[in-house]
Amino acid sequence: MIHAWGITDRGVVRAQNQDGYYLDIPSEHLAVGVVCDGMGGARAGNVASQLAVQTFVDTLQRSQGEPDTPPPAVLSMAAEEANEAVYRRANTDPDCFGMGTTMVAVLVVERTAYLLNIGDSRAYHINEGGITRLTRDHSVVEDMVARGDITPEQARTHPRKNLITRALGAEERIRADLYEKELNSGDFLLLCSDGLSNLLSDQELLYEVLHGGEPADCCQRMLSMTISRGAPDNVTAVLIQIL
Repeated sequence: MIHAWGITDRGVVRAQNQDGYYLDIPSEHLAVGVVCDGMGGARAGNVASQLAVQTFVDTLQRSQGEPDTPPPAVLSMAAEEANEAVYRRANTDPDCFGMGTTMVAVLVVERTAYLLNIGDSRAYHINEGGITRLTRDHSVVEDMVARGDITPEQARTHPRKNLITRALGAEERIRADLYEKELNSGDFLLLCSDGLSNLLSDQELLYEVLHGGEPADCCQRMLSMTISRGAPDNVTAVLIQIL
């Protein structure tokens, strides 16, 4: 059985929420979660994230008629369709020129999580054994960490931390990373935009999910923490619990 919750908020500073998310549990053995963080100006960022989420979900739903297609292939196809929709809009609508969006998505089938990411929105695996980031940011500072130029701690406050190296809709073809994670009873999956992960440490995320209170209230608790710290960016979180 699967439980899930989600929340999104514009935060304290931004005038508009340019994040978008989708969450559904079609059956007790299947769950879908998507988080997108749009960019490209006051209007276009919102358009990019919403268009990406909607196109991605529509493609997933159409694929339900093809049960033999492997989940990673389904995710890839949905991301490609979303990328094409955003890219086309960005190149035909003058108000949307240059827009794009991050995307992190998960398809939970039975006890396996299939994940996809583009940009710096993240997926975490959380249980009593600790917290593990499942995705790798496509960002300038993540590349610097990988090269050993800076530490992960320095990356959190680096002046270039918001510069991403991949975005859905930025190019005609997308390069998404795919991951797979086996799950056990008691495990959690957390998807979030950088508005959450920039303000809460991994240990804070771990504590709130496991010990902060009821799982159903966890997304609101984490959002409240970001608000109390000034929430300079939009904040989105999707929490999935495996029972």
